Amino acid sequence: MERGIGVGRLPVRVHAGGCWDSRKRCTAISNDEARRALAEGVPACPHCRPDAALGLE
Repeated sequence: MERGIGVGRLPVRVHAGGCWDSRKRCTAISNDEARRALAEGVPACPHCRPDAALGLE
């Protein structure tokens, strides 16, 4: 999960493990947490497509 900058650091993008576009603001989350975040509207990374990897596409 990539988080924004500043107070609150809201989620800005979900990545699959090993994504080349993940940044320093990323933390590991479980598959269930990733599914929940995607269902709640957090965008999926367009490069690694975690939505497709989790079968949500």
